[in-house]
Amino acid sequence: MIWDTAGPANTVETLKLAMARARDEGIKWLVVASNTGDTVRKALELGAEGLSIVCVTHHVGYPTPGKDDMSTEAREYLASQGVKVLTTTHVLAGIDRSLRIKFGGLYPPEIMAAALRMLGQGVKVCVEISIMALDAGLVPYGERVVAVGGTGTGADTAAVVLPAHSNNVFDLKVEEIICKPRRW
Repeated sequence: MIWDTAGPANTVETLKLAMARARDEGIKWLVVASNTGDTVRKALELGAEGLSIVCVTHHVGYPTPGKDDMSTEAREYLASQGVKVLTTTHVLAGIDRSLRIKFGGLYPPEIMAAALRMLGQGVKVCVEISIMALDAGLVPYGERVVAVGGTGTGADTAAVVLPAHSNNVFDLKVEEIICKPRRW
């Protein structure tokens, strides 16, 4: 499915397609990018029963030092629903972004991120959160996940991904792009 435009207007349909694909393929894991928890909350409302959900957020301090975009209440609610929440450094930015900001230039993870963005911001997010969830031990090694990401807020991209650990990133496989926007 190709959306005409990027952004949160596609969230509900993206989540429906992602969950349907996971069920059709027997995939147990839904890995969702959500900084506030709203996208994951929407997945729960749409009926995510039978899927193990991992919510991957921005790291604390992005974009404002010391600020966590997800409230304590949202974390508690998601935990009460069995959702695992991961808040950590972005695998395709991290310290490299700091070096770029301070000294200029580009570094390999940011070059990889830029290359993935040629397919769409959401595709880059799907790849990144799949790696982060696997590195944190929140999804099992060797199992496919359906990853959901977006362009800015909400969700507009979903993909079937066989994640790899960050130290073996080129073993990662994007098996299928379920949906994405035509323009981003």
